[in-house]
Amino acid sequence: MSAYRGVRIADFSQGTAGPMAAMFLGDFEAEVIKVEPTGGERGRDHPGYHAFNRNKRVLTLDLGTPAGLAAARELIAGADVALFSEPPGRLEALGLDATSLRADQPGLIHAWMPPYGVTGAWSQLPPHHSLLSALSGVAFRQGAYGDQPIHLVLPLIWYGQGVLGASAIGAALLERQRSGQGQAVVVSGLNALSEVSGPVRVLAAPPLPRGQPLGASPSYRLYQCGDGQWFFLGCLFANFYLKCFEAVGIADRWDELALDPLLARDTLMSLFRARPRTEWLQVLQDHGVPCAPVGPREAWFAGEAVANGDLRTTLIHPRLGDVAVPAPPARLSGTPASIRHLAQPIAAPPAWASRPPPAASGEAEAAAPLDGIRVLDLGTVIAGAHAGGVLANLGADVVKIEPVEGDPFRSDGGGFLAYNRGKRGLGLDLKQPAGRELFYDVVRQADVVLDNYRFGVRARLGIDYATLKAINPRIVSCSINAYGDKGPRAALPGFDPLLQAEGGMQQGQGGDDEPILHTIPVNDVATAAVVSMAVVAALNARMRTGEGQEIVTSLMAQSLTFQLAEVVDYAGRPPNDLGGRDCLGPRALHRFYQCADGWLALVCDTPEAARGLAGVLGLEVGDAPLAAPRDGPLAGAIARALIVRPRDAAVQALLAAGVAAAPALRAAEAMESDWLWENRALEIWRHPRLGDVCGVRSYADFSRTPAGFRRPTPDLGEQSSAILRELGVAEDRIAGLLATGAIFEPVHIDPARAKSARAGNDNAALSVQ
Repeated sequence: MSAYRGVRIADFSQGTAGPMAAMFLGDFEAEVIKVEPTGGERGRDHPGYHAFNRNKRVLTLDLGTPAGLAAARELIAGADVALFSEPPGRLEALGLDATSLRADQPGLIHAWMPPYGVTGAWSQLPPHHSLLSALSGVAFRQGAYGDQPIHLVLPLIWYGQGVLGASAIGAALLERQRSGQGQAVVVSGLNALSEVSGPVRVLAAPPLPRGQPLGASPSYRLYQCGDGQWFFLGCLFANFYLKCFEAVGIADRWDELALDPLLARDTLMSLFRARPRTEWLQVLQDHGVPCAPVGPREAWFAGEAVANGDLRTTLIHPRLGDVAVPAPPARLSGTPASIRHLAQPIAAPPAWASRPPPAASGEAEAAAPLDGIRVLDLGTVIAGAHAGGVLANLGADVVKIEPVEGDPFRSDGGGFLAYNRGKRGLGLDLKQPAGRELFYDVVRQADVVLDNYRFGVRARLGIDYATLKAINPRIVSCSINAYGDKGPRAALPGFDPLLQAEGGMQQGQGGDDEPILHTIPVNDVATAAVVSMAVVAALNARMRTGEGQEIVTSLMAQSLTFQLAEVVDYAGRPPNDLGGRDCLGPRALHRFYQCADGWLALVCDTPEAARGLAGVLGLEVGDAPLAAPRDGPLAGAIARALIVRPRDAAVQALLAAGVAAAPALRAAEAMESDWLWENRALEIWRHPRLGDVCGVRSYADFSRTPAGFRRPTPDLGEQSSAILRELGVAEDRIAGLLATGAIFEPVHIDPARAKSARAGNDNAALSVQ
C-alpha cells in the first residue's frame, strides 16, 4: 500500500504543472482520471506527456456540451480531489469553480493551478513559461554577458509548481483527515515563482548583483580544459578550495590567491587549459575535490549513475515501443511510489460512488494545513534548509538545529533569510553525549527529522533512521544527499551545479556554445519541493498505518525532476530546444526583443498569431514563420521594427492583435510590479536585527486553513531555552546543558570557539550541498 491509495482525483489540468502534480499523487497510488477535451490536451504531442500522465486513465469529455459537463460533474461527485489549470474566470463560467462545486460536496479538495496569477490582466495570457519569466524578473536574474533577458530552456517555475501542487493537495488531504472538511487550494505560477526563485531583499541593503554565465567565484565555476571540454569546479567551502590548490600544485600560493579572486580565476583558467579534461577530473577527484564534467542530458539519463540510483523506468507504449521516464524522485521505505503504466484511455467514466465528507478525527481544528506537526530541521545551505522552510510555510513548527559554527550558509544575506524563514532556532552540539541524549528526547515529541548530511554521517552521529525509529516509531526521517544511497558515488560530496553540469542542464542552456550555469540553484530548490511533497505523503500514510518511515532523496534524483519532460526517451522522439550564449529564445517568434525603452517577450505559436504580428509591425513573415530561427532574417526584421517602439505600447498592440506578449521586467522592477503585489506574491516582513525585508508570502493558498510564514528567520540558537521549556525539559537540565555548551543561545556562544569550529570544519558532518 502507498500513501494515497483510495484517493480519487479528477484531473482536468493541462500542460506541465497540473498534470505533474497529479502524476506524483498517482505515483503514490491515488486513482487519477485524466479528463481531456475532444482534440486532446495541448501538451499531447510533447514527449513529457508520457511522464506527466503515467499511472492515469484518460477520459475524453467535451465540457462545451451539456452532456460533457454533466459527466464531469458526476465524476467530481465521486472524487476526493478535482484539479484544474484554467486561467481566472473560466471555471466560474463552467460552474466548476470551488464555490460552486463545494456547495454540494464539502469534503472536496478543489485544487486550482493557473499558469500565472489568480487576478489581473497578465493572468489571462496563454500559458508560456517565457512570459512568466519575463513578468517575474527571472529572465533578467539569469546570468548573462549582455544587459538583456535570458530565455530559460527549462520551464523551471512550472516544474516547481507541479511539485508544490502535489505537496499542497497532500497537505489538504492530511488536514481533511483531522477536520473532515475539504477546502479550496490554489498553487499558481506565482506561488511556484516564490519557491523556485525566492525573490528577497533586505530593504536597507543594496540589491545583489546579477549572476555570471560561468559562475562568479573562481572556486565555484565552469572551466574549459585543453581538449575544449568543460567541467564545473564545486569548491563551495574553503576546505575544498584548498584541496583544489593542492591538487593542481599551487598550494604555496594560497595566501596570495585566496585574497585575489580575479588572479585566482585567471591562474586556474590557465592551468586547466594545459591538459585534457579526463586528466584534470582524475587529479581533482583523487584529492577529494568536488567537480563534474559537463555533458548532455541524454547520456546522463541513460548512464550508470542514474541506473545505480534506480532513477530510470522503461514502459511499453502501444505505438512508440519502449518509453523511458524518470522514476519517482523520493524513496519511501514503508509506502513507496511506483510507476505502473503509461496513460491508458478509457471510453466511459468509472463508476465512482458519491463521496460523503470523511469523519473528523476529533482533534482540535487546524490553523494551517500542517498545524501541530513538529519538524526537527538539521538541513543546511539550500536544499536541506529550504525543505524545512517550505514545511514551515505550510504551517509546521520547524526547529532549525545548528552546531555552534552554524549553518555554513548562515549570513544576513537574502538567500539564508529566505530559506530559513518561519523557523525557530535551537543551538545543539550533537557530538557531545549530553547533546545527543537531548536530541533523542526531542525526537520523542517530534513528527519529522530532516537532514542533508553526506551518506554515512547520520550513523556516525547516532541519528540514523533505525536509531530514531527505536526511540519514536512514528517518526518520519528524511535524508538528502548528493548521489543517493546506492552505488559507488553515494559517499561523495555534491553541490547543485555539479548535477547541473553532469545532468545536462548547463549544456542544454548553453546549446552549441559554452555551457551556462543556471543562476537559480535548480537541483537545490527542486529537492526542497520534493522533500515537502514526500514528507506530506509519509504523514498521510502515517494517519492510516500509525507508523513513520524513512525517506531518501538526492540532488541526483532532482537532476531529472526539473527536466522531466526533456529526458523522456523513445525511438524517434523530437529533439529538445537548446539555448546559446545570451539566449533570447528558441525561435524568431518565441523570443525576447529590445524596444526603445526596455525589453518584451513574445510568443506566436499559430499561423493566426504570426499574421497578427505581421500586421502590427508592418512586415512579411514568410511561408513558415513558426519555424524561423531565433537569429535569422525574420528575427532581424522584428528586432528592427521593435527597437524604435516604446515597450508598453508595443505589448498592448501585440496583445490586441492576438499575439501573446509581456514586458520583460528587471529584477528590481518586478519586485515593485503592481501585478505581483495584486496577486499577493510578495510581502514586507520585519527581521528583529535587519529591519524590513521584502520577500515571498506563500507557496500555496488554502481557503480554510491559510498557509504562510509566522516567524522571521531565527538567529543562531535564538530560541534554545524557550523550545526546551515548551517540551518539558527541566530548568536545571537546561542550565547544565548551557554550561557545557551542549546547547547554546546567542549570549552563550564563545566567539573564539565558534571561529575555531568554522576554521576546522571539514564538512564531514555537514551538508552535502
